[in-house]
Amino acid sequence: MENINEITDMGERAVYFKHHGSNCLQSVLRAYGDKISLTDDQIKALGAGFGAGMGGMEGTCGALVGAVMVKGMIDPSMNPMKAKVMVEEFKKESGAVRCRDLKGIDTGVMLCPCDQCIRNAVSILEK
Repeated sequence: MENINEITDMGERAVYFKHHGSNCLQSVLRAYGDKISLTDDQIKALGAGFGAGMGGMEGTCGALVGAVMVKGMIDPSMNPMKAKVMVEEFKKESGAVRCRDLKGIDTGVMLCPCDQCIRNAVSILEK
């Protein structure tokens, strides 16, 4: 399926954007673009530094960061404890939260590919 308008599942929408020029964080934000009132240009700028887990795989998975950002923009009751729950659930589902660990850079064992990290982050966001 090549037409984004035909994709109704938010996780699959985000994966579509990942395969069409966006990093993981940007992909999650773009999937929710109409709900968070950001343009593609704003999303690209906001998410530019988060590709490959911010800092060249040293930081938190961009898909997870994007999910927490979106949650904060659409849920007025969002707070650090809710973010903590999202992080813990992502870690349980994906095996880690740091991009470097998810991709197995130090161990040679990939815990979760980007597409699945994106799906997991969106699934957690949707709960």
